[in-house]
Amino acid sequence: MLLSSLTGCQHTIHVNPLPLEPTAIKIPRDAQVIVGPLSIEGADHMPGIALLQWPHRDLSQAVLGYLQGRETFSSVAATPADLALAIATKLAMKSRERYRYSIRLQAEMRETTRAIKTYVAEKEAEGSTVRWVTASDRDPIEKALQLALDDLLTQIETDRALYLTETGHKGK
Repeated sequence: MLLSSLTGCQHTIHVNPLPLEPTAIKIPRDAQVIVGPLSIEGADHMPGIALLQWPHRDLSQAVLGYLQGRETFSSVAATPADLALAIATKLAMKSRERYRYSIRLQAEMRETTRAIKTYVAEKEAEGSTVRWVTASDRDPIEKALQLALDDLLTQIETDRALYLTETGHKGK
């Protein structure tokens, strides 16, 4: 009986992080986004977060939507392109007085089969004192993901010249 009541309270996460505005630093290349499997670590470093489900498809769509809105690259899609951006995501939750949600993105920018550079961005957002409804998980996860993507793309944009000189492209 207890098991059926626990499964009825599952928090299925859907996030839609958006950049504040398109970037002024453009990389005139097309990028393929490859979102790897999501790793979830729960409160007190235990595997998994009870009653939380974040489908890979939702994470992939969230990352792709963010990148399209940021406009760092000429185009962004899940299909092969000039550059490939492979992203591994880890969600960790800690519980003290309030829940803390941390997103760690590890990304590798590649061209064909050659790795160009690896990036790491980790950001945290504070949640509520209790996890009663889906929004109590979703809102801080979305905020942490947005902050981590902001950081990741800022790092990539800072290396703009690397993607132009490494490939022979001329910058605008």
